[in-house]
Amino acid sequence: MVKFLDNNNSGFAAWNANRGATAKPKSKFGGFFWWFILFIGSWWLISMWTSPKNAPTPTDADVAIISNNVVDMPTHEISSDKIVADVRGLRISNIALMDYAATSDAESERVKLLGADNDFMELGLNATGTTAPDANTVWQDTDGKMTWRNSDGVVFTRDITVDGYLVTVTDSVENTMAHDISFAPYARIVRGGERSSAAVATGAVTNTNSRVRYVDWGRAAKKSYVYSTTNGFVGFADQYWQTIANVKSPDQTMRIKSIADKYVADAVASPIVVKPNNTGVFTTTIFAGPRETRVLDTAETVIPGIDKTIDYGWFWFFARPLLWALNILNSFVMNYGVAIILLTILLRLLMWPLTRKSFVSSIKMQQMQPELKRIQKLYANDKARLQMEMMNLYRTHKTSPMSGCLPMLIQIPIFFALYKALVVSVNMRNAHFLWISDLAAMDPYFILPVLMGLTMWLQQYLQSGGIKKSADGNDVAAQTGRMMKWLPIIFTIMFAWMPAGLVLYWTVSNIFGIVQTYIIKRRLNSK
Repeated sequence: MVKFLDNNNSGFAAWNANRGATAKPKSKFGGFFWWFILFIGSWWLISMWTSPKNAPTPTDADVAIISNNVVDMPTHEISSDKIVADVRGLRISNIALMDYAATSDAESERVKLLGADNDFMELGLNATGTTAPDANTVWQDTDGKMTWRNSDGVVFTRDITVDGYLVTVTDSVENTMAHDISFAPYARIVRGGERSSAAVATGAVTNTNSRVRYVDWGRAAKKSYVYSTTNGFVGFADQYWQTIANVKSPDQTMRIKSIADKYVADAVASPIVVKPNNTGVFTTTIFAGPRETRVLDTAETVIPGIDKTIDYGWFWFFARPLLWALNILNSFVMNYGVAIILLTILLRLLMWPLTRKSFVSSIKMQQMQPELKRIQKLYANDKARLQMEMMNLYRTHKTSPMSGCLPMLIQIPIFFALYKALVVSVNMRNAHFLWISDLAAMDPYFILPVLMGLTMWLQQYLQSGGIKKSADGNDVAAQTGRMMKWLPIIFTIMFAWMPAGLVLYWTVSNIFGIVQTYIIKRRLNSK
């Protein structure tokens, strides 16, 4: 992308030159002044966004939710080939993801969701006309099912089944009383928050009336959110993992709030009446696992809309195919670093005709500069005639000032889409390549950013080779060229903390561009 900006032959530079041909010389101090104002304004906005604000005051009932200690209650384990979790009465916690190591060492501890102190998911019933089990209720284990009878003789039975990353909790309530009783099923998730989101939507996530909403950690700490919906789910999402609860009951109220140092997301459904000598059945489904496309596509058949919780960004229509292509390439080469290199080459080959056309157009623009300057000087006082003559000149040479920018415009969405694809892909986490142990994290030795900066400078040098330097200090194209020389340094610093996989893509793209420039120049010179 940057190579078309820092090329003095580019349509961008030519457009700048034409635009500023009749402009008055600008003060260098004026440019500095406006950059200073922009910096101060940005600093002020960032400080306003990040300044702490008072969170809502928690009620006694809120505090009781997370202070209710159930550590001493009997614990049993539920498991599948994907997860292992602890169950204490109504609560599920310490969900270990068996396919994912916590560190780059494959033999290390497994990733755990809701594993911190007082982190849990609680699934229960709010009763009217009788009492329901609470967090401190001790259940009886009967033939693999949890049972409890209250003082009114009402029998509660809980059956928990696990399939992959999905946990289904089915509560049956047998009304042995002589009058109607009602129950409102609820699901509550309590956990600590993460302040870093790596440019991915993290925090609380809800699906209300078929619309997925995110409330990041910062906003959830400052205010409470309440949604009414006929169905949906509520939970929390990290960069790679999420815990979701889906109450299978209509007319729900979903809430997101913070209590002390914890965050709470819950859903409460409308009461359902259970008549005498009848049994009411209430079902809630949990998803605790990776934010991975294939996994969520499978879970979507049980929890509608969960496949839409991956944050692909504005350019999702590029990000999803790019991630799909990366996974396909990796299935052949068995290394995501090599897959990124191959994907980069494939993308640049697809754009080769457009890049060549842009490069040829840029050369024509440079050849037109003497004639353009003559026209600009001749019709400096007649703007209409100046524009007409310039358009005739472009038409004669079959080019335009902006033609050199087309590859840049195409690469912008590709760049941002690939960035999103890399940071949301759980498969990229802990992916090794040469000295890099995690392609989704920064290069710990800054080798790739430096190599990227050097290849960018070399590409810029090759593209501007042979161009005569203007002695006119007010020449806009010359000023643009001088400014663009700083881009390799600026981008090296900026990319130093970006995911190594993205820097690898940019570096390989630069190397491909260097070879491409050499080939195109050689073919043009041979004609």
